[in-house]
Amino acid sequence: MEREGVPPPPPPPPPPSSGAGATILGKYRLGRFLGQGSFAKVYEAQSLADGTTVAVKIIDKKAKTFDAAMEPLIIGEIEAMRRLKHHPNILRIHEVMATKSKIFLVVELAAGGELLSRIAGRKTMKESEARRYFQQLISALRFCHRNGVAHRDVKPQNLLLDRSGKLKVSDFGLSALPERIKNGMLHTACGTPAFTAPEILLRRNGGYDGAKADAWSCGVILHVILAGKLPFSDVNLAGMCKQIHRREINLPDSISKPARKLIFHLLDPNPNTRLSIERLAETPWFKKSLPPEPENPIFEARDCCCYYKSSDLLAVNAFDIISLSSGLDLSGLFDERRKERRFATGMTAEAAMERAREVGEGLGYRTERGKGWSVGMGKGRVVVVAAAMEVAPGLVMGELKVAEGGGEIGEAHWEELRSRLGEAGLSWINDVV
Repeated sequence: MEREGVPPPPPPPPPPSSGAGATILGKYRLGRFLGQGSFAKVYEAQSLADGTTVAVKIIDKKAKTFDAAMEPLIIGEIEAMRRLKHHPNILRIHEVMATKSKIFLVVELAAGGELLSRIAGRKTMKESEARRYFQQLISALRFCHRNGVAHRDVKPQNLLLDRSGKLKVSDFGLSALPERIKNGMLHTACGTPAFTAPEILLRRNGGYDGAKADAWSCGVILHVILAGKLPFSDVNLAGMCKQIHRREINLPDSISKPARKLIFHLLDPNPNTRLSIERLAETPWFKKSLPPEPENPIFEARDCCCYYKSSDLLAVNAFDIISLSSGLDLSGLFDERRKERRFATGMTAEAAMERAREVGEGLGYRTERGKGWSVGMGKGRVVVVAAAMEVAPGLVMGELKVAEGGGEIGEAHWEELRSRLGEAGLSWINDVV
């Protein structure tokens, strides 16, 4: 379907022969190919444990288009989805897995495709139907903002539908978490120009409010689904900015007056007077036939595992960070016969190894310092090597590994090590799901 200002998305390329049918770390079997970006492919997949159908985003860290600058975006996407996983209109993340070369994001499958596909063959959407989807979008974004997350890339391509037609907000790669805010404002220019607030495009006043920027994008979305076109032409960026500044919005007469008023106030170029999402949610047009708001908890650190503070910065989940570390192969985390265990701590690598040495000696091991931040521990035929490295400011990851030819350690011994390390301030992370 071609519509003014909103070109149809290109069809996905044919599935790579090496993808479908493959098994990921013994947990998921890949199915049909769904699409791809510059360094990631998305497949439908089936859990080998319970047969449920999911989507798997495979990020290739060895792709030519992948660079170190992308890792913070991936970390941010994982962190945002973990914080927001309780809301029914936000695409749910199930699991993160990784090897040295690939990261696997296992998420809910949105079998209904993009929202715009629902109006394929029609130019616009009935106002009552548009309001129903818009209510779900606003509910999701209110939940994001109450949990300190600004999406910053709200556009039709990121609004998906599940099999029953429920809206799912996706793609949090450009989202902003509270720890990225300086003096209450965001400073990074991002997003898709046609849906991006003018204060981000023009970069004035040294910063912008992420929630107000999302409100602008909602105004563009509402205009698109009711009018069948973008409110401002994005053929020429300078011309589009002039239209925005002059507030030149041409709304069809078929749109009701209350809806026209909402669009007009959401597309206010001045963020200080723009209609906020919270105020929008109280308007009569929006509240008409509004279903009960889901009771979702505000995010707390206990909702995820292994969080650490570095000054006033809340670090990302330790499992997620180690997943993104280019020097660590996590495939052993999913092998029950593995000969290694991992831990995390907020202390320095040197201090962590000193604690590990003390634990080893307390359990009767003979210990010997190795190269860098490592300690060898031996008892009888068993030789265990402990090593640590800093993977982020204030976060050190460590590994205990049975040396080659160093015998076997039973689960009881691992449990004893886990208990003693926990007492020493080193948190076991192998049990994170």
